[in-house]
Amino acid sequence: MEFACSHVVCSWRPDGPVCDASTGVSFKGNEYDNRVTVKQQDAPPPLPPRRLRKPRPSSLPPLVPPVLSCQPPPLTPLSLPPPVPPRLDKLEKENRLKANVNVNVVSLSVGKLVDISQDLGMESFQRPVNCGKCSAALSCLSSVQTRVWVCEFCGCENSVDDSVGQVCVGQRAGVHSDDVYLPNQSDDDYQNLEDTLVVFCVDISGSMSVTTKVTSGSILPTYVSRLEGIQDALQRALSAMLQETPHRRVALVTFNDEVVIYGDGTRTPLTLRDWALVDYDHIWQQSVDYSIPHCIAETYNQLIQRVKEFREHGATCLGPAALASVAMASRYPGSKVVLCTDGRANIGLGEMEQTPSLCSSSSLTPYFYRQLAYQAVEKGVIISVMTFEGTDCRLADIGRLADATGGRVNIVSIGNVATEIQSVSVDNVLATGVTATLLAPDGVYFPYEDEHNHKLVREIGNVTKGLEITFQFAVKPDFVEVLLQKETLPFQLQLSFKTRDQQKVTRVITERRPVTASSRVLAGTLNMAVLGVHCAQLCASLTMEGRVQEAQMQLKAQQDLLRQVCELRPIQTDESIYGNWMDTMTTICDDITTQSQTLSDEAAKVVYQMKRASSVSSNTLDVQKKKTKTKKKVAMEAM
Repeated sequence: MEFACSHVVCSWRPDGPVCDASTGVSFKGNEYDNRVTVKQQDAPPPLPPRRLRKPRPSSLPPLVPPVLSCQPPPLTPLSLPPPVPPRLDKLEKENRLKANVNVNVVSLSVGKLVDISQDLGMESFQRPVNCGKCSAALSCLSSVQTRVWVCEFCGCENSVDDSVGQVCVGQRAGVHSDDVYLPNQSDDDYQNLEDTLVVFCVDISGSMSVTTKVTSGSILPTYVSRLEGIQDALQRALSAMLQETPHRRVALVTFNDEVVIYGDGTRTPLTLRDWALVDYDHIWQQSVDYSIPHCIAETYNQLIQRVKEFREHGATCLGPAALASVAMASRYPGSKVVLCTDGRANIGLGEMEQTPSLCSSSSLTPYFYRQLAYQAVEKGVIISVMTFEGTDCRLADIGRLADATGGRVNIVSIGNVATEIQSVSVDNVLATGVTATLLAPDGVYFPYEDEHNHKLVREIGNVTKGLEITFQFAVKPDFVEVLLQKETLPFQLQLSFKTRDQQKVTRVITERRPVTASSRVLAGTLNMAVLGVHCAQLCASLTMEGRVQEAQMQLKAQQDLLRQVCELRPIQTDESIYGNWMDTMTTICDDITTQSQTLSDEAAKVVYQMKRASSVSSNTLDVQKKKTKTKKKVAMEAM
């Protein structure tokens, strides 16, 4: 978890004294990189971004906190002018943060935190002791006196018994607490790690006959259709899975103007057509009942033969096929659906209406895709979406299936479709049903979230390797003086999830941070990698919600901050990449002028990738800057 704090700054470094530089604190497994954010007291803090879509509750104070002071100001008559602030030397003036950007950011490396294979010495086979008011967990950093625990987050008094000392398991006293709670295991809780399913859901509509010129060693040009490219890619993927994961289950589903479920290729195919294509419950039940009893080691030849028999014709009932695939995969938590298409859904459930895919309210998003994404998350199914370049699939809509479930969104060509299919087929699911709860002291809140209090709950769902999410937090002005009275402030992360073997786990990480009253950030020492990832994720989310003006404000502030940092120190490679991301997002936002336009598939792909930006996968979007700048209007297409 990475903290870079502004108004009330919490800083901690376990292996050295607190310094006056500002970068961030990192929870990456059990590795912590803790740095300090500092602002000088005599300059007012920057204005946090305005919320244009939702009015703030009347109970929430304004975002701009007053100028902080280490000591209460002397009482003076109201008629006298305010005291002259202390002078700043030249260096301090140069280092003052001028950009109107909030640098209070928490970054969670969820992919590492849910991987408990390296933390086997930390287990505690008991339930955490929770506060009766805010549900904070008791840790070895908590204060318990005469069997009473006063919650450090909400102040509620909780009665505890003498066994509370057992909650401290191998911690570094006074600074950091990390506990993993596992229930008692039984034989019924075990699930074979290979007992998961990969469903390849393939479009075989008439548009899949479109050919592309492919370079080869022969003199005459070779033309390959999209379906031929998919067939070749599937055969390669099946061969790789046979060698690497022979005990995994694999199923095939095709769709045009009907849905055909081939399963593992050993049974008579199930066909859904006509009225069945608009009956949600019927499709779900029929697909769940279609069993997949064999692994790929037993069905490889049958699957290859089915793939070779694919023929393109008909319309595109994408929605019913996606529903059938998710229903089949739902029997095995941690399974995947790989959806390959080249056209917009035009019959059956999920048929695309002629409405903008980018709108100011998520309620206008096709209900079918939101409902299907919800069910996939609930069942622990990951959906990845692939479309072909040069097509219009309304990726902004169907991409929500991947965005909500932890899958990938990509646009492929004949040349790289095989590589992409093999990549998304890799079994990298670490946990399902993940919920993150972040607790801060009363008086802290999280902008851009639905909850305006010191407790934030985020349903993450499925987690794969490398997943990183960010949050922004701020201090309510009415609580500034109260929090300054404290030497440290607590922060706690609670992660609840199921492992690959369906074992329920709760991980609780608690830290205390020293408080500083400084109100100026030394811009030259900011961790721009953390702020860049947060800016990419936040602006992409705002754009997909139709809150384009807010995204533009955030981008401009972040770019101003990056320019200031450039003046103070050399920019690192990863920071220049984040600058490219911001340039790309700026181009997309600038092209969004009216709601009568819709995000193109190319722009939607970039936005979805930015929503899953991380500090370890920054290179994936570096090329998008050049691509977007060479095509000023690539982001938008008129309906």
